[in-house]
Amino acid sequence: MELKIEYSNDSLTSEKLEALVVFVVEDSDLSGSGLRSLPGDLKKNLNASIKLKVFTGKKDKSQHLFSGYAKIPQILAVGLGKKDELDAETLRRAAGKAGKMLTLLKARKVGFVVTSLIQNAVEVDAGQVLVEGLTLGAYEFNTYKKSQNEKQNSRSITIKCCDPEKLTSLKVLKKGKIRADGTNLARTLGNTPANDLKPKDLATEAKRIAVKYKMECTVLEEKDMKKLGMEMLLGVSRGSREPAKLIILEYAHQQAKQTVAIVGKGVTFDSGGISLKPGKNMDEMKFDMCGAAAVLGAMKVIGQVNPKLNIIAVIPTTENMPGGDAQRPGDIVTAHNGKRVEILNTDAEGRLILGDALSYVVKEYKPDAVIDLATLTGACVAALGHLTTGAVSNNDALMEQVRRAGDISGDRVWQFPSFPEYG
Repeated sequence: MELKIEYSNDSLTSEKLEALVVFVVEDSDLSGSGLRSLPGDLKKNLNASIKLKVFTGKKDKSQHLFSGYAKIPQILAVGLGKKDELDAETLRRAAGKAGKMLTLLKARKVGFVVTSLIQNAVEVDAGQVLVEGLTLGAYEFNTYKKSQNEKQNSRSITIKCCDPEKLTSLKVLKKGKIRADGTNLARTLGNTPANDLKPKDLATEAKRIAVKYKMECTVLEEKDMKKLGMEMLLGVSRGSREPAKLIILEYAHQQAKQTVAIVGKGVTFDSGGISLKPGKNMDEMKFDMCGAAAVLGAMKVIGQVNPKLNIIAVIPTTENMPGGDAQRPGDIVTAHNGKRVEILNTDAEGRLILGDALSYVVKEYKPDAVIDLATLTGACVAALGHLTTGAVSNNDALMEQVRRAGDISGDRVWQFPSFPEYG
């Protein structure tokens, strides 16, 4: 699904639209929701629906309405909830719901309006948030729903932002799309089954990003890692016929004063190795590379927004399989930093491959900050559920920046304690 963005200061009726997305505050008419610019007949019909309680504007609720207006035949009314509780994430989720509805309707030309009410309620530009939500909500992973012989026609939706109050801009709308597209890349990589996404495929994606956004990409092979003494990473890969890779993607800015490293776990399938996982839900172990997927999605965004930083992305990637030469419980390996490590459970592979990758990036690049992303343990879900990411940090200032960014983006982060006794 391709989503295209248009921007106009014209009225909604300057051209025919297949549908209009209207965001409605609970228990208010459309003037209260800031939609005074709607054509009179259309606004009258919508207000009638609201007064009849066909649609009340409650949070997370939506309604597909027929407008009776020739130029805009369909309305997708999406509730924002109470006015005093409106924030960026509420708006993003409402737009996401609209995006899902648009895919079901197969609409190709859709309009929405940025209003002063929603702009004043959010900390960032409402236009950016709306496009983020629409793009995320319209995402579909349907690669395997079509026969291989059938030509896959990419369907597109054109979103026209009508902005008579001049509250946003095309540049801002594109910022929202850039960020959402990065997330959708990570989703697609995560959703791809392990037989079609191997370590070499993550390397191919990293090279593609490097070429498109003028970055440097280096891929270390197993022979290179052996010379560097990365026995933890190589030990995990021993049971698989797919060679491990260490992917390094470098973004540089001429005005950069700091270097940040982001490291993403890329276990493309985690069977647990000799310490085999239970069979139930093992299919979900294709998602054990989502740290790597998040890093690649981030680098795609970074290549377009051009932050004034030097950024080093490192992805250790392998399968964890119980092959004839697989690592065994009781084995002892030497890490990149020279420490000896005893393997008690081969299903603790994430900390092994990350250990070598983190040691490598710190030694070779000496970054000012390091952030690693990993599907490290199901115990995090047991502690926090699926609503937030767990984090551990030894840098309170950096942790606060990450937490704040998570609040703004809707990807919340919760810090676990890291007392010295835990070491």
